[in-house]
Amino acid sequence: MNIIEQIQEKLASKILKFYKHNKKRYYIDISPGDIVEVSKILFQQLGLRFAIATGTDTPKGLEILYHFSFDKSGEMVSIRVLITDKTHPEIESISSVIKMAEWIEREMWEMLGIKFKNHPNLKRLLLADSWPEGVYPMRQGT
Repeated sequence: MNIIEQIQEKLASKILKFYKHNKKRYYIDISPGDIVEVSKILFQQLGLRFAIATGTDTPKGLEILYHFSFDKSGEMVSIRVLITDKTHPEIESISSVIKMAEWIEREMWEMLGIKFKNHPNLKRLLLADSWPEGVYPMRQGT
């Protein structure tokens, strides 16, 4: 069984949508509440490497893509979550599972206003201390 089949099997009940972009690139939509468990499965059980996460303000909500690489085959799997509440956007931090996620979560908090629950050190990373509270540079219309 290849790694993509293993991922589909282990995440079966969590997958809202599965999309094969090409033979090495896959997107999997999940509910925001499943991100910690899915990260554990990919990172700890299946040995995928966490590459980075990216956040985007879309008309439907704030979208986060968690990019995982299976370096043995060169396949990239992006786990996509959509946070529809732009007024109080929040999601559980994956930093308890993947330590290196701390900095990118801080950046998304600062730039997009996404609160990462249970993050160990959610404080400014890029913006000056004088930057106005509640103004997010990567949000549409701000």
